[in-house]
Amino acid sequence: MVTDISPVSVGSGSKPLVLVVDDEYGPRESIAFTLSSDFSVETASRAVEAIKKLRAKQYAVVVLDIRMPEMDGIKALEELRKIDQDVAVIMLTGYGTLNTAQQAMVAGANQYLRKPPDVNELIEAVHKQSSATRMRRQQTSIALQTQELNEALKREIESAEPHIWQSRASVELVHDLNNPLTVVIGYGALLADEARNVAKADGAAGRKLKEYAAIIEKAAEYCHHLSENWRLSARNQAEFTQVDLVSIAHEVRQIIFFENGAIQFSGLGQAFVRGSKFELMRVFQNLFKNSLEAGATVLTMQVNMVEGKCEVSISDNGSGMAPDGLKKAMRGGFSSKSSTGLGISICRHLLGAHGATLAIESTQGKGTTVVMVFPAIKQ
Repeated sequence: MVTDISPVSVGSGSKPLVLVVDDEYGPRESIAFTLSSDFSVETASRAVEAIKKLRAKQYAVVVLDIRMPEMDGIKALEELRKIDQDVAVIMLTGYGTLNTAQQAMVAGANQYLRKPPDVNELIEAVHKQSSATRMRRQQTSIALQTQELNEALKREIESAEPHIWQSRASVELVHDLNNPLTVVIGYGALLADEARNVAKADGAAGRKLKEYAAIIEKAAEYCHHLSENWRLSARNQAEFTQVDLVSIAHEVRQIIFFENGAIQFSGLGQAFVRGSKFELMRVFQNLFKNSLEAGATVLTMQVNMVEGKCEVSISDNGSGMAPDGLKKAMRGGFSSKSSTGLGISICRHLLGAHGATLAIESTQGKGTTVVMVFPAIKQ
């Protein structure tokens, strides 16, 4: 990458620009004269002077002597690379030792020649390295353009995010409807079985029919709310009233999870907040479902009042998540099974509408804890 440099063409439309750096006048001018037929050549007698020139313009090739006073070629090369990563550097060594050449290549040289260089070898090397510089500059330019396009795309996505919520909500709606609809079908089948036996059943069987019918009714009401919420979401917000988080969570366990004994409760018996009952049902549905699908055999919801706010923690002994998985979950892209992994994203959105916060702690193989904090009810 090039920094602090005024762009100068090094393409085929003009002679490539070459900088020759050598403290000895004779060799420096000789090399410059040799290259002047095919290249536009500038010279510098000290490394400091060369660095100053490099800050001012781009060169196709720098021919750099290793042995110079004040700052040798190796050190000069290190400083040069801080300014221009793409320019080709040909090092000249009067010693011809392998160790010196290796030092130059490690420091960022592209080629080295013995000093004094063979004329034909020098011209061929500068032509080769000039072409390589042009190719690197093109690659750098493409990389920068790609980065700029990516940044522009990110900005566009961020600015358009509020407008694409409706399409995202449709996916979430389908995701959330699957569970209560399954319940409706399941309890419907149970009710049908009981109906066949009602003539022979005693009073207990009749009570079961009523219980199943009530649960089906609640599940159907939940489905109706989800569909209505989607239909009206562009025009209305959910109606907020005073609701009890504990009773909502109990209702979700009963309706959605068939009174699953793995779901347990502790802490306060009631916890009132302002919110939408059905939207909060969606939150508990997704969180309970995530834990059970992660293999949890114990899922505990604890409710407490902390500094005037309602804190709800849901801890499980499921498979947990590694740090990378936790990051994906917070973005809505993680699932313990082959599905969309939308659950956490849905919860985060719904809780945000309630002014609540969401935090997750998880350890792979040990389980997950989700903590939600709801604002106090304004009296």
